[in-house]
Amino acid sequence: MSTDLPPALTNGFPPGPARLADSPTAKPGGAGGAARVRPDSHLTLHYRLSMADTGADVINTLEGKPATLQLGIGQMAEALESRLQGLGEGTDRVFNLEPAEAFGVRNPDLVQRVSRSMLSANSEPGVRYVPGDLLEFPGPNGDRFAGVLKEIDEHGAVFDFNHPLAGQRIRFEVRILGIL
Repeated sequence: MSTDLPPALTNGFPPGPARLADSPTAKPGGAGGAARVRPDSHLTLHYRLSMADTGADVINTLEGKPATLQLGIGQMAEALESRLQGLGEGTDRVFNLEPAEAFGVRNPDLVQRVSRSMLSANSEPGVRYVPGDLLEFPGPNGDRFAGVLKEIDEHGAVFDFNHPLAGQRIRFEVRILGIL
């Protein structure tokens, strides 16, 4: 089981108002007359998603191969996609997002105890889990919910179903290379 944070390309988190950081690389709208990002655009971009308080990278393509993705189909979190709307090709931007604007505030109700039988029903035989492992559970409507294992004992386990970046201030840097 992986103990890494899941990618920040997880859909379903609330968008919030964007704020342009005071950055010497921030261009107001990109090159004049260039294509603009729409809700269904295909993009090639460099971006960095980092923890605002520590600077630790979650995802960073700025110095490597750029990312190519389509907006509106769940490849990037809605909170991040909303910041890209209207930006032009060639634009560099930095957004500083408060927890409610990014991946939500932490909800203590999403830290829940799961019975040993439920854990066994959602596990492969013989798998041993350790705190930090990420497991998926079925939801009532066929959805899947991921939770990070916090503790485990003979009676069950405690999982945190908050997004791993919930409650965190996030810095989102982006350079739009191409728009289709």
